[in-house]
This record gives sequence, structure tokens and C-alpha cells, in this order.
Amino acid sequence: MGPVPLCFLFSLTALGIFVGLAQGEDEYTWPHNKVPLVLDKRTVRLSRPGFTAEAQHELRGACGIECQSLLPKPSASDLENFLSYETVYENGTRTLTEVSLQNLDAAREEEEPPRNASSHIRRKREVYGTDSRFTIADKQFSTNYPFSTTAKVSTGCSGILVSPKHVLTAAHCIHDGQDYLKGAKKLRVGLLKLRSKRGKGGRGKGRRKGGEEGKGEGKGEGRRGRKNRSRRSTEVKKPSFRWTRVKQTQVPKGWLRGVGEDVAVDYDYALLELKRPHKQKFMDLGVVPSVTKLPAGRIHFSGFDDDRPGQLVYRFCSVSEESGDLLYQYCDTQPGSSGSGVYVRLKEPGKKKWKRKIIGVFSGHHWVDVNGVQQDYNVAVRITPTKYAQICHWVHGDSSECRAT
Repeated sequence: MGPVPLCFLFSLTALGIFVGLAQGEDEYTWPHNKVPLVLDKRTVRLSRPGFTAEAQHELRGACGIECQSLLPKPSASDLENFLSYETVYENGTRTLTEVSLQNLDAAREEEEPPRNASSHIRRKREVYGTDSRFTIADKQFSTNYPFSTTAKVSTGCSGILVSPKHVLTAAHCIHDGQDYLKGAKKLRVGLLKLRSKRGKGGRGKGRRKGGEEGKGEGKGEGRRGRKNRSRRSTEVKKPSFRWTRVKQTQVPKGWLRGVGEDVAVDYDYALLELKRPHKQKFMDLGVVPSVTKLPAGRIHFSGFDDDRPGQLVYRFCSVSEESGDLLYQYCDTQPGSSGSGVYVRLKEPGKKKWKRKIIGVFSGHHWVDVNGVQQDYNVAVRITPTKYAQICHWVHGDSSECRAT
């Protein structure tokens, strides 16, 4: 699908609100969830990573929908193991931090089991039927919220801004489960910004090298020329990436191969801390117990798909199936959109205001095992209360900031 008129996107927003009102306005509100506290217990220094892994567009051998439903609920010690994390710093050093969980039982009491899922056999493809993706071509719209929170990761993935200096993305965008990607050694993140572009006048035809005025150009003429050139320099604006180096990267231990083979995809997320903060608006994290709590079960995300270089691509679709940690859907994607922040828009409790929050990370196109048969899905990792607690802890460095969503 081509560039999207602004009026069409605004009509989609209005339609979403109308659906919520028609089906019961108070039903579609952000839940007030208790979350456990993630506390750093011990940090040890590890050897430097090799940065030898190749980027992957598809992941195989993951536990499928039926497999997920048969997995026992992880114990507190299992969760502490999965939520322990590696940190890689800009200078290439690496540490492992072990964590402990507090108030886990209280957080689990509020969790609702997802509805049962059934398998769907279908052909391998990342675009299902008619391509329903929208290119956000308008330069003002693509650099305004919520699209302005979409980030491009230098390894070829997308991400989303969750604080002035933190970007959430997929773990496989920087680590293949065994080692960090080659491109992760000097990792950068780009955000679209409107930049002024100097017109054809350059320094101006009326001035010679060295600052001398040209023939026939009086003093007043020179001032007018400079004024006109200054106006031209701000007239032409085009969105372009403003790149920032990554200061440190954090990956949950649950993603690392050999730690928990059956749950690796459940922890396909990572946080990137930037060297310089951005002044633009970011998107908050949120937790939704089940997609049945969403209008039409619909999710949204934007990314930088490989088949549309330099363009911001937006899509939305309804979630077809879900497990406790994953969302299975038919959103049309292409490589490059992995790591995008999956968000929804719900009412704030007791208020008329609607707010977008991130409820997942798009992991990408996956081959998963369903009753011994490999099938493909487009999968997103959902933000559970424990994952919310971990990511919030990474962002703030203080668990007292992360007691509830």
C-alpha cells in the first residue's frame, strides 16, 4: 500500500475510539497491575564477546502455541535465572548480573490466563494476502508522535523509544543466542528528524571567497542577499536519520542458548542505552492481561521494512492467538521491522483521555514446532508484569520506580 493521507489515518484513530465507545467505554481501560520488584543481586565480569554472529531474519525450533500451553509455569528461581541479564558496554567489556524477585506472588494473582489457541496451517509468507502496510510519507507526520518514537537500529532492525535515552528492540537484532552480531560492536540508533537543507545558493553567488562583495553589489544589497539565503536555508526540510551511538546494551539471560531452550523466544527483547538523550516524546510501557481486553483485539506497530528503504511503515491487525508470553498475528511485515514496539491505545482509568503504551516487541517471522511439525507465524513477545519490571529496572536503575504499571 502506498503513502497514507493524513485524513485517512485520523479517521482510523476516530474509528478505534468509536469502537471502544460502542462496546463499552469503561471496558477498554489500562489495568492497574502490580508488578514484582527486580533487584540486582550480584554482578560478575565476563570475557569480551566475539561479535562474530550473523544477522538472522528467521528463527527456527521455537516452542509453538500448543507447546507453550503445555509448559509449566516457571518457578520463582527459574524466572530469576531468565531475568538475569548481560550488559555489554561501549568499550566491548561485558558483565552478567544475577537478580532476585520480590512480590512475585502478588503480581501473579492479577495475571489472567490467555484463551486457548488452535493451530493454523498456512503457507510461508510474511505478507498475508493484500499488503496492508502503510508508508508514512508526510514529513511532518512521520516525525510527530507516535511515529516519531520509531527507531532504526544499525544492525538492520527497528526499535522504539521508551525514555529520552533508551530504545527497546528485539534481542536477536544484536545477539543470535550464542554471540553478539558483528554489527553490534559499534551499535547506533537512528531517529527521524526534520532537518533544514541549504538551497542551491550555497554561500551565495554575490560573495567571493574570502568574504568580499561582488561587483555592482552595494552594502544594502549584500544584507538583502544574506537574508534571502538564510530564508532559503530553512525552507527546504526533509526527514533524515539522526544517529546516536549506543552506550550499553542489556539482554535477558532467558534469550541465551542453553539457558531455557523452550522459552528463548519469550525473551527476545533487549534495551539499548544511548550516549545522548533525545528531547522528543517517548512511549510508556504497559501490560495487558489478554488481547480480549483490546478493541477488536487489535495491535499496532511501525518500523523500517527492508523493502521500503528509508521509509517509515505502519501496520495494524488483530491478534489471532496468544500464549502467556507471545502474540501470534497476521500483521504484514518484511525483514527490518523486527524489534518494533507493539502498542495499543486504551483509556486511562477514571479519565476521558486515551493513551498509547507498548505491550510487546515484534520478534518477526518464526518457524515454531506444533505437534512435531514446523509452521510459520509472525510473532510478538508480550510484556508481562515480570518483563515490565525488568525493563523498567533497566531504564530507571531503581526498582522503586517500577511498582505498578
